[in-house]
Amino acid sequence: MWDLANGKLLRTINDAHPPGTAILHIKFTDDPTLAVCNDSGGSVFELVFRRLMGMRSCDSRCLFSGSKGEVCCIEPLRTPPDFRDHPITHYSLLAMASLTKILVIGLKPSLKVWMTFPYSKSDPSSVPQLAWQFVPAQKTVNPVLAFCKGDTVHFLLVKKEETGTIHVIKQRQLHLTCDIISLSWINSRTLVLVDSHEKLQVVDRPSQEVLETLDLEQVQLVYNSRHFKSLATGGNVSQALALVGEKACYQSVSSYAGQIVYLGTKSAHIMTLRTWRERIDCLMKQEHFVEALSLAWSFHEGTAKAVVGLFGDPVKRKRVVADTMVELVFQFAEHVLKKCPEQGKIQVMEQHFQDVIPVLVDYCLLLQRADLLFNQLYSQLAENMVAKGIFLESLESYIVADRLGHLTTPIMRDLLAHYHSTGKMESLERCIVHLDVTNLDIQQVVQVCWENQLHDAMIYVFNSGMNDYITPMEKLFAVISPPLKSGRSLTDEEVVMGNKLLVYISCCLAGRAYPLGDILEDLVVQVKNQVFEFLIRLHSGDSSEEEDVFPFIRSLLHFDTREFLNVLAMTFEDFKNDKQALEYQQRIVDILLQVMVDNSDFTPSQVGGLFTFLARQLAKPDNTLFVNRKLFDQVLDFLCCPDDDSRHAERQQVLLELLHVGGVVQYNEERLLALAETAKFYQICEFLYEKNNMYDKIIDCYLRDPLRKGEIFGYIHNLLCMPGYSLEEKQTVLAKVLQHIQELIALDASNSADLVLFHFTEEAQQIISELQDDYLLMKFLSCLLEPREGLHSGTTLPVENELHELLLDLLCRLSPRQILSFLQTSQHYRLEEAIQIVEKYHHNEALAYLLEKKGDFQGAFTVLLKTLKEKLSLLTFGEDRGVEETEEGLKEEEDDTKTSLSTVKDSLKNIIDLCHHSSENLYQQEREALWFPLLETMMFFQREVKQHGSPHTFEVIRELTMKVLNCMSSFISLPAIIQRILQDPVYGTGKLAEIQGLILGMLDTFNYEQTLLETTTSLLNHDLHWSLAHLHAAVTKGLHPRQDYCYICLQHYKRRQDSFEEIIVFSCGHLYHFQCLQQKDCGWGSASQHQPRWSCYKCSSSHGGRSGSSVKLLHCSKSLAQTHVTSVHHDAGAEADKKKVFVEATLNLQQEQSWDQFCSFYKGPSRLSILSQLSHGHSNEKMVFLIPGELRTENFSLKLSPPPLLED
Repeated sequence: MWDLANGKLLRTINDAHPPGTAILHIKFTDDPTLAVCNDSGGSVFELVFRRLMGMRSCDSRCLFSGSKGEVCCIEPLRTPPDFRDHPITHYSLLAMASLTKILVIGLKPSLKVWMTFPYSKSDPSSVPQLAWQFVPAQKTVNPVLAFCKGDTVHFLLVKKEETGTIHVIKQRQLHLTCDIISLSWINSRTLVLVDSHEKLQVVDRPSQEVLETLDLEQVQLVYNSRHFKSLATGGNVSQALALVGEKACYQSVSSYAGQIVYLGTKSAHIMTLRTWRERIDCLMKQEHFVEALSLAWSFHEGTAKAVVGLFGDPVKRKRVVADTMVELVFQFAEHVLKKCPEQGKIQVMEQHFQDVIPVLVDYCLLLQRADLLFNQLYSQLAENMVAKGIFLESLESYIVADRLGHLTTPIMRDLLAHYHSTGKMESLERCIVHLDVTNLDIQQVVQVCWENQLHDAMIYVFNSGMNDYITPMEKLFAVISPPLKSGRSLTDEEVVMGNKLLVYISCCLAGRAYPLGDILEDLVVQVKNQVFEFLIRLHSGDSSEEEDVFPFIRSLLHFDTREFLNVLAMTFEDFKNDKQALEYQQRIVDILLQVMVDNSDFTPSQVGGLFTFLARQLAKPDNTLFVNRKLFDQVLDFLCCPDDDSRHAERQQVLLELLHVGGVVQYNEERLLALAETAKFYQICEFLYEKNNMYDKIIDCYLRDPLRKGEIFGYIHNLLCMPGYSLEEKQTVLAKVLQHIQELIALDASNSADLVLFHFTEEAQQIISELQDDYLLMKFLSCLLEPREGLHSGTTLPVENELHELLLDLLCRLSPRQILSFLQTSQHYRLEEAIQIVEKYHHNEALAYLLEKKGDFQGAFTVLLKTLKEKLSLLTFGEDRGVEETEEGLKEEEDDTKTSLSTVKDSLKNIIDLCHHSSENLYQQEREALWFPLLETMMFFQREVKQHGSPHTFEVIRELTMKVLNCMSSFISLPAIIQRILQDPVYGTGKLAEIQGLILGMLDTFNYEQTLLETTTSLLNHDLHWSLAHLHAAVTKGLHPRQDYCYICLQHYKRRQDSFEEIIVFSCGHLYHFQCLQQKDCGWGSASQHQPRWSCYKCSSSHGGRSGSSVKLLHCSKSLAQTHVTSVHHDAGAEADKKKVFVEATLNLQQEQSWDQFCSFYKGPSRLSILSQLSHGHSNEKMVFLIPGELRTENFSLKLSPPPLLED
């Protein structure tokens, strides 16, 4: 013990800890006579210092024995001077960290353990860390213990209850991505950590955010590994403690009063947090003004982290920071002007100021220093014209967001001038409507707004600045009234002004300010009365003798009748007990009737809109309006005038709206129905018929209405299916539908068929018999009999077979092209009757299809062959007819030839298809009876075309003949085909040159198939050899046991030198005695097998202490073989090594499954199946394909890829 004041040695303590151990820590508590120490044996001792009669003594007491867990870090709770009276200080708390847990004990008044906390799983080399700190929380200050081992910091709050009990409460953890080797508090909210890479991290505890990272590599931190390994005393420490000691640096880091000292190999370094002002100054020196202002604002708002040096109550702190921010703003502005590029493009200068000036404006407004913004700052920036413009434009966003509502007169004047000069009038308008205009030059603003058509701004200035709500309407009416009066169409700008006028009137009548806000409450009634008085004026202020009465209402009606009436309707909703407002309401209605009724300037839609509006008002329960009922009669006669064919749909729609709002319920319905029928208003008739439940007459309305004819089917279906209609009503509708069924079928056959199928199944035969038009009947039957899914799929019609045959007869007469598709899709006709029908009309393709369906393949072939001969004859002998040798004649002949060739190809395709799928079910003689006549026919006409036809036609016929040979070779043997060709009398006379192409084609096919067979056989042999070689290598691979003892009995596999004993070694490396494995019943397989199959006892069970499934999967993937070895030992004089005789290599069940799955990964398409398909033929005959001429080479080879390679 040393006296640091004079450097004298006070005492030497020899018995404080056991000899042979090194001291790791020694620390004093708040009591200067009490200290604790920790040695390399993991024990903790309490040292009590005494001085009696001038003699110094020390008593040592063991607090924790290293035999119960090695403690490697201790930390007593040291109380700062401000908290000396804290009740927790009486307990002298001590935190200890062992390699497995944390302990908190109290040394006073008696030794007691208050808390034990085990670690979570971590790296064994991680260093435990402890750090105490008094932390304020909820108006109290209590100590918090921070501890960690690895990458997670835990916090424990320690508090004393009134009963004297100490409670330890776990708080939120801090998760990092590094291994911590040092942990220190620098204040109650901030920790400083050092990781294993010597990176210092400053962490804010409440937000768990890493504020700064610093590299300590240059510090060359001193580690305490020598002490932890106790090298001075012989290294008598555990391996775990020595491993921790590799990263231990406890004695190299010390923290006190906001400072942390780090000991390096050559120097000591002090770390401390900068004060808030130093942090700002640091950014200022680096010219990071934006970041400095942002940091200062966080100090102002109290959101900054790790704040040091900012004291006082919140108001005082804000005032101090605000003064600093004002200085920053001026320095920033001066820096911006100084760094402004003097030369270059104007865009560069603009971008320079756009990045800065909005920031200055924003912070001035945040500090609520508009005086600073408009006086000093603006004066400073106005020296540069570009900066001045950017400053004025940056005000817009704050004005629109209502953060800046007042501008000084010079600023407003400059703002108007700038936007006017740059042409950004829309931006100027957005600003004006958000500003307080009481201190503006109203005349100047109004003049600028009117000249640039800023109507919203003009209205706002008149309303807010002068409480004048009438002058804006007069100005807008003066623009839109002349073109409306003259009948000229409005321009886009005039339409926009008219719409603004309507919205403005609506806002005034509803008590809303335009374009935003509300009218002052004491002005709402006054403004509403002023607007009404203005609208009902008899004449305008500068009227002429030609002006019509009520010009303002008349102009609004001409501009947009519907929207103006909507404005009035919304206004009338608010009229309850206001007598004055009700008088205005009646007056407005009278003027509307006076202006619009009997006035040819308004369309029926406009007049109807007026009366619809009036009908809705009169239908209200609290209605006070009076309207002459005769006016409705006049409107009714006007809308239903039969002599006026113009705007028919528009007049009908208007009258329908009147009916729906109940405006004409007092009228005679018979008279209204008569007028509607006369005017052909069928929707009106429908409305009246439906009201009286006369649903059958509604069908007549749909049929007469050309615009809604197609909707009749949906109406009928809904009426007959939906509930709510009586049976009698549905019967009348059914009768009406049957009465007009022919007309409905002519309108839409498909929907009519659905209607009949769903509702008139029993009457289907009657409906069909009444249809006289064959074409209409065919169309209806096609829709009625087509296959359906869903609701109609199970519906059956009476005499359905006869209907299908009737449709077939109609198709044969009217639409032959649809016959074949009908026969293929329909299954309800009778086969014999269908054959008679198509035979009667000589449709050979359909007849052949039916004969084939019947099973008469020969008959179908005969019909198709006859058709083919006819088309070939037409092609062959049609070219002999005389044709004019002109350009048109030659072109016509060429077109005819192309058409004939096309029909021949189609006919040949049909007959080949027939022969192809018929041959699969026929004997050899029957096949030859099909194919040989076809071949003879083609060869005959090939000779004819060669003699009489063109070369192109001959070439096409030759290719078609080759096609026949190619197809028939699949079912007829090649020798039979060649023999049949040679038996032909023409070729039998020696003209073999004519069939040279056929013979060469067959030889090419043989050459191709021979090459394919040889290549495929070679590939199969190669694959088989490759697979067997790999399998053989896998199962014969030598095995190396992991240990030289049995894993069951744990004895050496050579238990006795002179014994004969079998051992079994598995691919996983485990070794067993045969008897041991047999006792554990690890064999499997049938009892009849000479050699049972074995499974590894350790891998196939959980006896080994590991997860059985994971070990099983692991070892099954290593190898596929188990080896059974017999060990024969000779006498004592023999060689020490055993002799191993291989007996067998087998696979267990799981290994076999793994091997099959492994093989399937490398298995391509089955080549055996390819060979079997190639060699397969009907009746054990050879399949031959004739290949085109490009394969007629002797050196023909297949380009095939090699098999996949498997890595060992």
